Amino acid sequence: MNKTILKLAIPNIISNLSVPLLGVVDTALVGHLDQVYYLGALAVGSMIFNFIFWGFGFLRMGTTGLTAQEYGARDRGKMILILVRVQLIALGIGLLLILLQTPIILFSLWIIESSAEVAEYTKVYYDIRIYTAPAILALYGLQGWFLGMQNAKYPMIITIVHNLLNILLNLYFIKVLDMHVEGVAWGTLISTYLALALGLFLFFKRYKRYVASYIQTELINTEALKQYFAVNRDIFIRTVCLIFTFSFFTAMSAKQGDLVLAANTILLQLWMVASYGIDGFAYAAESLIGRYKGSRDSDKLKKAVTHNIMWGLALGALGTAIYWIFSDPLLWMFTNNEEVIALAKAVLFWTVMAPLVSSFCYILDGVFIGATETGPMRNTMLVATFLVFLPAYYFGTMLFSIHGLWLAMVLFMIARGAALGFYLPGRILNKT
Repeated sequence: MNKTILKLAIPNIISNLSVPLLGVVDTALVGHLDQVYYLGALAVGSMIFNFIFWGFGFLRMGTTGLTAQEYGARDRGKMILILVRVQLIALGIGLLLILLQTPIILFSLWIIESSAEVAEYTKVYYDIRIYTAPAILALYGLQGWFLGMQNAKYPMIITIVHNLLNILLNLYFIKVLDMHVEGVAWGTLISTYLALALGLFLFFKRYKRYVASYIQTELINTEALKQYFAVNRDIFIRTVCLIFTFSFFTAMSAKQGDLVLAANTILLQLWMVASYGIDGFAYAAESLIGRYKGSRDSDKLKKAVTHNIMWGLALGALGTAIYWIFSDPLLWMFTNNEEVIALAKAVLFWTVMAPLVSSFCYILDGVFIGATETGPMRNTMLVATFLVFLPAYYFGTMLFSIHGLWLAMVLFMIARGAALGFYLPGRILNKT
């Protein structure tokens, strides 16, 4: 079982770590510019797109679980139908986001209380990057389908190429053409469409024969669509709560001034690096739990759950150790602003804790997605967000100022893991 998990997890970890690497490079590039509000604009702009795109993360997560179950059942026709449906939905949502681009940015800047300079450069960044929407969402669906097919290699190739292209283009636009946040946006736009082209090429290279199993009359299958949208509705609600939490965190940081926003932006990047690494095992759990549920192999399903949890906790402990030992060089890598570094060091303890504290809930997310038991994910996220995070923020900041903001985030992660752990025996391990 460990060999099977690592075969899926290692490519996922490699590809996942290239995602926050892009954020690290962008933050470092902009963090070394002459004005701190460029970093603030990148943080706010990224937050807006996280809210937009992560909200449609069900296009990947729901696709992985459903595809993996059909893979376990060996039904090629249903496998390809899932992919066609998700691509059509992705295209429709992407075009709608472009049509609604003006009200989205005006509402976002109205909600977020930032300085005039941050707002100005946020809009510059947004007006370019919004055109990535159709390609980003199509990639979500395609990569989720590959993972459901037990193929972690193709998502790794696509993600690494995408992010390396993005980094190189951002370096060129900022260092050579002397752009600011607009250079980051153009790099993202160009690299995203090139990555989608690569993904489609890889699909037809390996899975072209599956297209012969496609039955167009089954595309509008009432029962299949009902299941698809029920799963994705729950994942959507869960993901919106997650985005709300991180967006609220960034908005409250901005409210406390550009210095706090810059420091917290850097620390959140370190949170993201840890989460994307551990998610390698969460993605492996999605693929395997779905596969063994589809083939009705309960023994292997239980082993996949326990082994993935152990691997995730081990990697989380390693991440905590690395952050504790190498905290100073990591902060200086992001910025040379001494005020920002001093403030980040003051609350660094919470970031050092993050990998170990968060690892349990990350792995259980993968378990429940693979089993398409999305109701518990929705319920636990609602509880963690509105009954734990928000009360902890308001009471914590009154008592501990900026530390209260980070305390709320840590308690949010603990609550997610504890609540999903409560559901685990009845909904996954002991379900017949």
